Amino acid sequence: MKVYIGFMKCQCVITKKKINSTIAKGKRAKVSVFKGTKAKTSGGLKKSDLKKSKSGKIVSAKKSAASKKSAAGKKIAAWGVATAKARKALGIKGFCPVGGKTAKGKALYTKVKSFYKA
Repeated sequence: MKVYIGFMKCQCVITKKKINSTIAKGKRAKVSVFKGTKAKTSGGLKKSDLKKSKSGKIVSAKKSAASKKSAAGKKIAAWGVATAKARKALGIKGFCPVGGKTAKGKALYTKVKSFYKA
């Protein structure tokens, strides 16, 4: 809103100060809400609804809990445990793709499958 001041030769124009939004938008929306610079995300999540994941990402607390409870979440966790056991059993250190083109990778895959099913 513009306001004109006085009847001088040169009329001065005063503009209203812009009010910054408290709603976070974009890729880093959850981060800015978690830090406290914004009040909520465009989806309506507040700081109390967010948490930091194991990998360090800011995620919805409800979504995180639901995925942990789900069958898919339990299967992924079991696969991770089986992979760790197989790597230890075969004495593999460093990068080795499970089921890769190398003999080590193929051996690792068969070992992981045996631990996963047991």
